[in-house]
Amino acid sequence: MAEQIFIPGQRWISDSEPELGLGMVTGKSGRILTLTFKATAEVRSYAADNAPLTRVEFQAGDTVTSDQGWALTIEFVRQSDGLLIYQGTREDGTQDKLPEQSLSAFMQFNQPQARLFAGQLDNNNWFSLRKATLEHRQTLKQSDLIGLGGARTELLPHQLYIAHEAGRRLAPRVLLADEVGLGKTVEACLILHTQLLTERAHRALIVVPSPLLHQWLVELLRRFNLRFSLFDEPRCQDIESTGEENPFISEQLVLCGLDLLTDSERRLDQALNGEWDILIVDEAHHLEWHEDNPSPAYQAIDALARQIPGVLLLTATPEQLGRDGHFARLRLLDPDRYPDLTQFQREQESYRSVADAAASLVSDNPISATETALLWELIGKEAAAPLLDKIRDTQVTTEQKRHARAHLIELLLDRHGTGRAMFRNTRDRIRGFAPRQFHSYPLDLPDLYQQTASHMPVSWQLQPEYWLPAPQRERWWYIDPRVDWLIQQLKQKRQEKILLICAYASTAVDLEQALRIREGIQAALFHEGMSIIERDRAAAWFADHEQGCQILLCSEIGSEGRNFQFAHQLILFDLPENPDLLEQRIGRLDRIGQKRQIELHAPYFRLSAQEVLLRWYHEGLNAFVHTCPAGQQILERLGPDLQQTYTSYQRDPADFATLLEQTKRLHSDINAALKRGRDHLLELNSCRETEAQQLVDTLARVDQTSGLDAYMGQIFDAFGIDSESHSNHSLVIRPSQQMLTEQFPHLPAEGLTLTYDRHTALSHEDRQFLSWEHPMVLGAMEMILESERGNCTAMGIRHPAVPTGTLALEMLFILECPAPGILQAGRFLPPTLLPIAIDQRLSDRSNALNNPLPERACQPLPKPVVQKIVAPLRQHIRVMITQGERIASGQAGTRLTEARTAMNRYYEEEVERLHALQRVNPNVKPTDIDLLIAHQTELNSHLDSSRVRLDSIRLWVGL
Repeated sequence: MAEQIFIPGQRWISDSEPELGLGMVTGKSGRILTLTFKATAEVRSYAADNAPLTRVEFQAGDTVTSDQGWALTIEFVRQSDGLLIYQGTREDGTQDKLPEQSLSAFMQFNQPQARLFAGQLDNNNWFSLRKATLEHRQTLKQSDLIGLGGARTELLPHQLYIAHEAGRRLAPRVLLADEVGLGKTVEACLILHTQLLTERAHRALIVVPSPLLHQWLVELLRRFNLRFSLFDEPRCQDIESTGEENPFISEQLVLCGLDLLTDSERRLDQALNGEWDILIVDEAHHLEWHEDNPSPAYQAIDALARQIPGVLLLTATPEQLGRDGHFARLRLLDPDRYPDLTQFQREQESYRSVADAAASLVSDNPISATETALLWELIGKEAAAPLLDKIRDTQVTTEQKRHARAHLIELLLDRHGTGRAMFRNTRDRIRGFAPRQFHSYPLDLPDLYQQTASHMPVSWQLQPEYWLPAPQRERWWYIDPRVDWLIQQLKQKRQEKILLICAYASTAVDLEQALRIREGIQAALFHEGMSIIERDRAAAWFADHEQGCQILLCSEIGSEGRNFQFAHQLILFDLPENPDLLEQRIGRLDRIGQKRQIELHAPYFRLSAQEVLLRWYHEGLNAFVHTCPAGQQILERLGPDLQQTYTSYQRDPADFATLLEQTKRLHSDINAALKRGRDHLLELNSCRETEAQQLVDTLARVDQTSGLDAYMGQIFDAFGIDSESHSNHSLVIRPSQQMLTEQFPHLPAEGLTLTYDRHTALSHEDRQFLSWEHPMVLGAMEMILESERGNCTAMGIRHPAVPTGTLALEMLFILECPAPGILQAGRFLPPTLLPIAIDQRLSDRSNALNNPLPERACQPLPKPVVQKIVAPLRQHIRVMITQGERIASGQAGTRLTEARTAMNRYYEEEVERLHALQRVNPNVKPTDIDLLIAHQTELNSHLDSSRVRLDSIRLWVGL
């Protein structure tokens, strides 16, 4: 094979990415070759000696288009310094010449007929597979739900709604503030998944507390098939040792700990120069902020958020953050919108009336005169008055009134929804949580603890083993009855997975030793003194249902961010004094999707501070059985009284009754205030139930009817992948010695077990969940369409549409709109398959031949026979192709008009809606509207450049 010579200005096409259009050599440095594809605003670099490129050389008789739009019919071709110059006649009859550098970047190429004339024929099965792939790609590109259905997650309405709303935005900047257990991590990853698959984002940075690094890394891969690179200081140093100045530029998807950015100003500067598209920050409520003194962690994230277009902050609820903390998170998203805390507080007060109006609509309460005036102002009297009249009309049915209230709520949400900046769902509105059952176990306080209690603060009784003097601390687990109780629990619940959480790492370590030495019970440890990898191994050992341990012993860090919902038994070996921390402990098991009742077990010492705290939580706050958003506020008010009760309780337990009554009263009052102050509008806008359920229903229907299993079966057979049944809904696939390619996308050498069933995937994490969004599926589709396989075949046929001795051509044309991925042209005009069939008389036979034909009607033809038939009819076949192109162009014009109409209607409606929102909602920025208008203009321009490309040919010969 002759060596390819590349000269700047030459025109080439990419064999692997023909949709890029006509490329031009723009640079060559050593062995690296650079091509620019102007049609799609893309630049590609290749190894010069192995570039998947084909030189574009037109011949006499061909018609070409200049970059100025005029056409030239070529009469002869000459070369000058390695570049081609075409000479011929323009449309107006004048003679002209056209250097190849000036060819239109939007020109398309009909390669299949060249293969037909050269006798390069594929098996008919490949043509069928290629056609099926084109059809499936079109469906995927046009889907409004891309990114939502391909993850190994349950189809939960509130999560899908948030991901759908935020994931479709250009550079979403939102606060994810669902209550604990509702799945903020899944929501963030679904948004990210959508952004990446739709090419709205290419580079992502995720910043999390260091203890959660490996959990995020595993979840991103296991649930979303996203391979992130884990960055720490040693990894950065290794990358720098290769000559890379900025390690953050070396990878597209990066996950790092917050401390990497706060411990080194240099690393933060490098991250700031990472050219990211989206930033995700977990546990953002830990970023301390004070108006005059923000913490280094807050400042680091603030600097990144000002640089990066898309920002997702996972944080606690506004009630937990407090108004100042809530303002600080919103300020990270939009410092121009939230410049001043005092101004923010005034705005929040002004929103109260809107929230009250929404609350009245939601609760079916009568609408007051003040609320009526407000609704007229917010929605407009013309729209609101008829609906309000219907609600008050005694002759109207209850169902009609319900619809009128629902319509008013929708109008209010559209005009005044705060969900553009924040999403917050509560357990009160989201169904699907398992009940909790609380069990307490009173035990006698050991003499050793009683003896030491006299010279230690009474609150130390909450964890007495930790405060013992050194000699006695070594073997506390021999005298502490909680250890005997724990051993008995493990024996009684041998078949159960049990999570134990205690305050200190030393307690967890000692308990592991006690269980091992006293009873030979193997337990996994999880505490801050272990490395991240050690903790992950411990968690994995605990999660293993066949070979794993029965119990995981966690220090307090076990209640931050980790998810152990496969277990439902939780032992609270001691209790934290912070109600929010207690809820975080319980939240490791009490999460959306938990299938079994959660059993909480708390041993405690009678007549001690432990009994006081346990009773205060249980009888005063009901915090074990239900979440307690008011708990922190109550602790701040009654904390000193609680501390005093620790001391007095042993002398006179009856005094505790006063504190309990105060607690219950405060609990009731604060809960009522929180309920009155709830932003019903925000809650409604965080999950519009009808739309959310439609998402679930649609995705469930796709799961059941997509035909992915049959399609992938065709692919495995075609590429020589061995497959065998594993169990119900599952397959094992392995590379075979007959594989057509050295590697198949995402198939390891040892093979893998897969399932197409979501429920099977959720219950068997060792199996790959194949969906239309899985990298293996997308990679296989790409591999088929980037190759020539299946784009040219020939078959004999017994069919009335193709009489004996005559020909017909089945042609697969593709209508393509070459546009940058961020514009998402595929929503309106995906690569659209236009199947056309032409017989030898140039009649359109598409209706007869494009549908699946019976196998008995078709017969393979030897290649020499095909070549003998084609050779004398070459010119007529060109005429048939031209006729097909003419028909396809007509169909394309119709599709293009429909696409342009749909696109302009979408953008005009969205711009109009945002203009209306902007008048009453400062969260809508002028730049949001300007960006939409710019995208509309760009899309119109790119749609004008859409072209029809012949992708494949099947020659039918009448038998």
